[in-house]
Amino acid sequence: MITRDKMDLQMPIRKLLQGKGWFGIRWFGYWIWGGGILNIESGWCPSYSQLVGGRSSSSSGKGKNHEGLIKYGFSLVKGKANHPMEDYHVAKFVQIQGHELGLFAIYDGHLGDSVPAYLQKHLFSNILKEEEFWVDPNRSISKAYERTDQTILSNSSDLGRGGSTAVTAILINGKRLWVANVGDSRAVLSRGGQARQMTTDHEPNTERGSIENKGGFVSNMPGEVVLKMDIVQIVLLLGDVPRVNGQLAVSRAFGDKSLKSHLRSDPDIQETDIDNNTEVLVLASDGLWKVMSNQEAVDIAKRIKDPLKAAKQLTAEALKRESKDDISCVVVRFRG
Repeated sequence: MITRDKMDLQMPIRKLLQGKGWFGIRWFGYWIWGGGILNIESGWCPSYSQLVGGRSSSSSGKGKNHEGLIKYGFSLVKGKANHPMEDYHVAKFVQIQGHELGLFAIYDGHLGDSVPAYLQKHLFSNILKEEEFWVDPNRSISKAYERTDQTILSNSSDLGRGGSTAVTAILINGKRLWVANVGDSRAVLSRGGQARQMTTDHEPNTERGSIENKGGFVSNMPGEVVLKMDIVQIVLLLGDVPRVNGQLAVSRAFGDKSLKSHLRSDPDIQETDIDNNTEVLVLASDGLWKVMSNQEAVDIAKRIKDPLKAAKQLTAEALKRESKDDISCVVVRFRG
């Protein structure tokens, strides 16, 4: 029985959250909405200290190519959810068959970090194993994405039920750039001071037709922030978020075996030459892009000559703008 003293929590919380979204109370796996009760499977609940700004773990680093002309920096900051950091990255230069390759990536996981961790270890190596890579990078990247996803799905008993977005960039001999992505992690290039998005945000609303043709559906479900007080969980719902089958907020991803029949994992791929007008490349998870425009991001990255400091400034600015998600970015500076 739900007692009056527990239900009295609603009024002060309603006042506290007024104007910021809807709220509900989860009580032993039940949602309470204005007198109606809906039984759902209970999920994890962040502690209050984490929701209001507990300490976040972070990592950062930098490097440069063999000639020292192209430099990169990266910065990753854990969000405020009560689970391990789910963003992974790659940033390095390697020498292969007489070519110098710059390999850069952001993998933004969900429902665990096993899939993005797997991608960090294997996706680039799978791309470079493709026999046609040096003659047809586009086809090789696409095939490697699909084959990597099949391997992840085949090993779901070990890797779990989660998934990950991906944005990868391969710089060949400092002159040709290939960018691919699934999900909403993004790569933005600055050329002549103007931002050019090199990726496609794969969102359920924009790919509704594909999802419905596969037998799935798109519904708007609120994003949630959970406050835990004793045995009562107060949930702040922030706006409507289109989700595949009411669950996943991206329409393409690695993994997600339970939703895979309605999802895609084929990447969108773009290529471009790196010329003297090309200044910086920014790769980042949606923890950055939710609060910052493409142009704002490249303006910050371009203004700060040290790419490590630029990456740290981007994550700091996203935190300042109250991004709650994990925030990860790689900045590659081509000149100066």
